[in-house]
Amino acid sequence: MKITTKNFGEIEINEKSVIDFIDGIPGFDHLKKFVLIENPEEDMQFHWLQSVDDGDVAFVVINPFLFKPDYDFEISENTIIKLQLEDPKDVAIYSIVVVPEDLTKMTANLAAPIVINTKNKKGKQVLLDSDKYSKRHYIMEELNIVSEEVTKKEEEAL
Repeated sequence: MKITTKNFGEIEINEKSVIDFIDGIPGFDHLKKFVLIENPEEDMQFHWLQSVDDGDVAFVVINPFLFKPDYDFEISENTIIKLQLEDPKDVAIYSIVVVPEDLTKMTANLAAPIVINTKNKKGKQVLLDSDKYSKRHYIMEELNIVSEEVTKKEEEAL
């Protein structure tokens, strides 16, 4: 299946990779079908959640555990039922990233993670019922710290 996108031009996607966001994404409730476009650069942690319904809409996303290893929240029973989650191994979590001109001010929305059932390709943005996490969590410093720790461990292994 081919889709035309603002950021990537015309791309071929596998229909089996389309994620069904039953409730849409808040603010984009009318858009239900998305595809995760992984960054081809292996060391780049950012990916794109591209709308299949509207080629102009794509969100930069990141696995929040890459910069916040202690990120923790409970998936509600309602979400488990909606996404038909049966096994924790089938869950992928992403955070939507805001990329401003000044990259040092890049933020991730930890208060509303994207939860995807990788087995049946159902997704939902979950609004956490807690003030533990921010909608604008600055991530660049933490990404740099994590990157430095990985490099240090790699050097020690040599």
